[in-house]
Amino acid sequence: MRATELARAVRAGERSAVSVIELCLNRVTARDAGFNAVTRLLADRALAQARRIDEVVASGGDPGPLAGVPFGIKDLFDVEGLVTHAGSRVLADEPAARQDAVLVHRLIEAGAIPLATTNMDEFAYGFATDNAHHGLTRNPHDTTRLAGGSSGGSAAGVAAGYFPLSLGSDTNGSIRVPASLCGVWGLRATQNRLPTEGSFPFVASLDTVGPFTASAADMRVTMEVLAGETLARVETDGLRLARLGGWFATDVSPEMQAALDELCRALQVRREITLPEVAAARAAAFVISASEGGALHLDRLRRQAALYDPAVRDRLLAGALVPAPSVFRAHKLRRWFRARMHEAFETVDLLIAPAVIGEAPLIENPFLTIGGKPAPARANLGLYTQPLTVAGFPVLTVPLAVEGLPLGAQIVAPPGREDRLIAFGEALERSGLARARILED
Repeated sequence: MRATELARAVRAGERSAVSVIELCLNRVTARDAGFNAVTRLLADRALAQARRIDEVVASGGDPGPLAGVPFGIKDLFDVEGLVTHAGSRVLADEPAARQDAVLVHRLIEAGAIPLATTNMDEFAYGFATDNAHHGLTRNPHDTTRLAGGSSGGSAAGVAAGYFPLSLGSDTNGSIRVPASLCGVWGLRATQNRLPTEGSFPFVASLDTVGPFTASAADMRVTMEVLAGETLARVETDGLRLARLGGWFATDVSPEMQAALDELCRALQVRREITLPEVAAARAAAFVISASEGGALHLDRLRRQAALYDPAVRDRLLAGALVPAPSVFRAHKLRRWFRARMHEAFETVDLLIAPAVIGEAPLIENPFLTIGGKPAPARANLGLYTQPLTVAGFPVLTVPLAVEGLPLGAQIVAPPGREDRLIAFGEALERSGLARARILED
């Protein structure tokens, strides 16, 4: 199920929007006990909007470029009439949202239909979508494995065939990690390019929002709707490509190593770039996230500590105690590292890196091998995403065309060059080097 194909069929009158929504609601009902990607179905609203779209088509009107396309919404975006939980019981008694988040509204204006809210790590603080209140989201391609997080429900929902696009957020890798593990496309847009209004914050200075999609073509039309502008059609032949080495070539699993080697061979990538002080950049992301997250929640923690997921609560409390000089140094390092990233792009157009170490970790053994030793997956799935976070550059997670479990690569571009990223993704998809893994009926 692809958004572009569905929208074309609905706009042409070949399929009704109501039939699409009924099919997707049935899929969630039949499948989600095994995956736990969805927290709330928006059935009444979805069917009512589908009927309106069918009426527009019947009258000869154009309901928009995403006509009749269902989408999932990470449970930190406002949905009119619902309480925004952000994956937590702490906000259960807050007033219901009075209007949709900006990005939700833009998708609806383009004809897309909100189908469900999706599971996430509490307050987006994690890489596993292991939620003390809503349960664990399982990987649709192997339910014994993690889907990744914190936007795991949104990624798993696309992979499970519930909807061809969904909204997520990415502070330290929360789109890129689950996109890789679930085998779908995911975009962390340039810092501040897409509006965050109507989404519950985690780390204001690092937060970004973005989509998951079932194809590169879907990513193009979705990003154009979300950004409110047409993306240029970039010529990808002749783009200067380089592979990130050093930190990004250490601890990679044999499966991921083989997949990246094959990708770079096919693209004739011969250059490798090693960024300086990547470990320090990752540490800076940790410090900034902990301190800002702790400060944001401190008042609520004083009043409602018992309602938090204990694992999240403890990290937020620790973050609130980070001394100011450490935060200052982290932001100083962040500015320095961003400058080094800009220097790297003086001689290349795109950088290629692994999104995660390898395949999705097992739920019963949630560890990664780092430095030859086991390390907890929940804290370390962002090993390759967190350092890039501090620079604020756009990153597209590409689902690689591999056998076995899904694997994803990060493709990094200079700020504002989502057009280049998506054009490159479309070229990879046409060549057969990339493909999303979507469960079919």
